[in-house]
Amino acid sequence: MDSSFKSNVVTILDLDYGKTVKEASTIQLYNAVSKAAMKNLGKDWGLNAHGKKICYLSAEFLIGRLIYSNLYNMGLLNQFNELMSENNMDIRVFEDIEDAALGNGGLGRLAACFLDSGATIGITLNGYGIRYKYGLFKQYFEDGFQKEIPDDWQVFGDPWSVRKEEEKIRIDYKNQSVYAVPYDTPVIGYGDRKVNTLRLWQAEPLESFNFELFNEQKYDKANKNKNEAEAISSLLYPNDNTDEGKKLRLKQEYFFAAATLQDVIARYKHKFGDDFNHFSDEYAIQLNDTHPVVAIPEFIRLMMEGEKMTFAKALRIAKETFAYTNHTVMSEALEKWNATLFKAVIPQVFKYILLIQKALLKELKTLGKVTEEGQRQYLILDNDTIHMARLAIFASHSTNGVAKLHTEILKQDALKEWYELYPERFNNKTNGITQRRWLALANMELSGFITDKIGNSWVTDLDRLKDLEKFENDKMVIKQFGDIKRIKKRQLVEYINKQENIKVNPDFIFDIQVKRLHEYKRQLLNAFSILDIYFGLKDGRIKEFNPTAFIFGAKAAPGYFRAKGIIKFINEIAKMIDNDAEVKDKLQVVFVSNYNVSYAEKLTPAADVSEQISTAGTEASGTGNMKFMLNGSVTLGTYDGANVEIVEQAGEENNYIFGARVEDLEKLNGSYNSKELYEQNPRIKKVLDTLVDGTFEDGGTGMFAELYQSILYGASWHKPDHYYLLLDFIPYCEAKMKVNKDYSDTYAFRRKCFINTANAGKFSSDRTIKDYASEVWN
Repeated sequence: MDSSFKSNVVTILDLDYGKTVKEASTIQLYNAVSKAAMKNLGKDWGLNAHGKKICYLSAEFLIGRLIYSNLYNMGLLNQFNELMSENNMDIRVFEDIEDAALGNGGLGRLAACFLDSGATIGITLNGYGIRYKYGLFKQYFEDGFQKEIPDDWQVFGDPWSVRKEEEKIRIDYKNQSVYAVPYDTPVIGYGDRKVNTLRLWQAEPLESFNFELFNEQKYDKANKNKNEAEAISSLLYPNDNTDEGKKLRLKQEYFFAAATLQDVIARYKHKFGDDFNHFSDEYAIQLNDTHPVVAIPEFIRLMMEGEKMTFAKALRIAKETFAYTNHTVMSEALEKWNATLFKAVIPQVFKYILLIQKALLKELKTLGKVTEEGQRQYLILDNDTIHMARLAIFASHSTNGVAKLHTEILKQDALKEWYELYPERFNNKTNGITQRRWLALANMELSGFITDKIGNSWVTDLDRLKDLEKFENDKMVIKQFGDIKRIKKRQLVEYINKQENIKVNPDFIFDIQVKRLHEYKRQLLNAFSILDIYFGLKDGRIKEFNPTAFIFGAKAAPGYFRAKGIIKFINEIAKMIDNDAEVKDKLQVVFVSNYNVSYAEKLTPAADVSEQISTAGTEASGTGNMKFMLNGSVTLGTYDGANVEIVEQAGEENNYIFGARVEDLEKLNGSYNSKELYEQNPRIKKVLDTLVDGTFEDGGTGMFAELYQSILYGASWHKPDHYYLLLDFIPYCEAKMKVNKDYSDTYAFRRKCFINTANAGKFSSDRTIKDYASEVWN
């Protein structure tokens, strides 16, 4: 093994800072280690690989902290560990380095796992997105309320990216032009086999500073261009309640889509000149959700205006090149743009939407949809509204869902009219996670144990975990497995104490729900069930109970009033339990702050129970559920998303599935009455009433009363209890108590956890990417 890496770190520290390893600050050491690793990569990574190139367009890339996973994939982690121990330093020295939180949740983390898998299995898969100055936001709690501060993830520098000034691209809007400047980050495959690229575009002005205006002392105007340009890549998902906010969001989407296309077309022409007949053999473009769909009409515009191609040929190439991943069955999340607003931002693209619509109408006629009524549900432009999902399905060759159940719902319900037209375009690609980050790095103890038992081929072939099954009745092996869980729980306890200043007992059951805060993910249902347990312990209904810590982590979108109310409610419950001497030795609620990828890497390995309780039919897939399974948790969940496939793999008897299924909810057919359940069941009434009977304070915000109203009376935009919390409440509480009772038999419980790990092979993103490669990208 080349040991120059260690001496390079020492040399760089000396040259850049005049310091030794011991003297250097964390930031100096971080930059030196990163630079030394980049030096090891050599010069030969970039966007011009041989063979077919996949461009993965995503508004989010939730990369997390790169340094450890890069060192691991490059085979430099051992040298780094040696360097640290030679200097009596902790290898976790970089835990304070910011995560690159350029994403909000599953969508962005999935994109990051996909990039890791592409490079590891040797496919040229390059990511394209936006280099936001500020990530999601940093969250802290004040009196139980979520507060947000900007997340300036670049405060420690960004040593893994390379600015490519000479490849900047001009982007034109109706009343503004900017440069898109690319920053390239290497995506290093495991074993250093292949290095792909994540190219993130940063918006900059054509002319940053107006000297004349400044000299005339018009200081604001002198910087106007700079500020307006930089706004485009300043923040992930700007608040779009206003037209100005919506325009900025559309500008963002067009910005990275248009820059990527110009870049890709220029590279293609460098190789093939003006002959575009090979374009779809050379490139595939995967659209991660609807945000980058504006790339399709922009591509056709560039072909027609720049390459003088006919519309028919441009559309044909677009269909061969583009593929679309749908991530949600919720119609409000399928992007739609007001046509007037669209024309006010990128009028040059609008006419190509009209051309695509014309081609669609022509095709509908040949497929027998001749009446206006029959055509209406397909229209890309309807009533001054542009439907991006419809555009994506029509002008691409593939539409995929992200779990078996989700894809079935798309075909039978959410997009059934399209499935009827183009059944061959629909396919399923169940999501996956990279075992290198989520097991090898996040849980070194467990990965060492697995390698000791079955060898290390699982690192690149997760199906090999199945070989663990031969130990499923070996008491000694199950005990070792359980001991590792205890170690991970103790590490989490330490970390929570450091981050939150809260002490948790490692002997408690760790029941964890971490994910974006959204009503359909039903953190509120979890909160209600905890109250039910609390009251049961107080009034003697629950006699036997294994002490449990219920741990939450979630960020609520800054403008999402209800989600913020749920956070406050959970924090109120935590405070009440903490102040009750009678129950605090049996029950604890902890809401960790600023949940992100690095926090997830600590929480996932320590969980006994993974809470995956979304309403059946709402969670497209989920990937957190897979991370918990891989690290040996049981799933307490509904028959939703990838939970369905988790129990298919590991057995329902080794997990805890409860609640209404999709078909049960369909049978209700509008007859569901939450108020009736509330009035009939005293346990439901008791927990729900805590929202309004003075048990808890919401600081005069009205948040709790609004939550209460939404469940019993609904709101202008939804029916009462539209996520069926009260319907699933009792079955959920029963399932939760069953988990608690089963935990008493340590061996049997750990055996269930072990069987989950042994059957997690299907959920590697390596498998997902191989499926895309063979079935979508050819």
